[in-house]
Amino acid sequence: MTAGSVVALAPRAETWAADEAVTHLFTAHYRPLVRLATLLLHESGAAEEIVQDAYVALHGRWRRLRDADKALAYLRATVVNRSRSALRHRKVVDRHLAMSSPEPDAPSAEAGALALLQHAAVVAALRGLPNRQREALVLRYYLDLSEADIAETMGCSRGAVKSHCSRGMAALRETLERAS
Repeated sequence: MTAGSVVALAPRAETWAADEAVTHLFTAHYRPLVRLATLLLHESGAAEEIVQDAYVALHGRWRRLRDADKALAYLRATVVNRSRSALRHRKVVDRHLAMSSPEPDAPSAEAGALALLQHAAVVAALRGLPNRQREALVLRYYLDLSEADIAETMGCSRGAVKSHCSRGMAALRETLERAS
């Protein structure tokens, strides 16, 4: 069987009814046509839909098909043309969405002012901590260091780092709760 022939299961394709012909073509060529459409569209769901629509169109035009042996060529051309149309449609939709996409929500001026006030309150509360607790918290939460790195930096044990962080967080929490 050559790539251009329909299917060598019946004597002549012209004598087939539309249902039988499309069934034979579907069985023999559905997967390769889906692969073709998938390569063109980069989307398997849309590719399957396009190929199915091509078979429906072939079935509807079967009686008007001049040469039934060229049905596979008709299917291929239909798949390629419908894939092109889908790509054009996708491009128009993407362009429209890009032009009409709303601006991302920006925080209000009040939110920025509140954030600055909260930051200032945390910094003030940090300044009120003992030196070792402040150092441990700054190394942990501002520099994002591990306990081992903090212990090495501060010249103490990991247990002491845990203790400094725990006590410092408790003192910060208490100070900030009193302030609000």
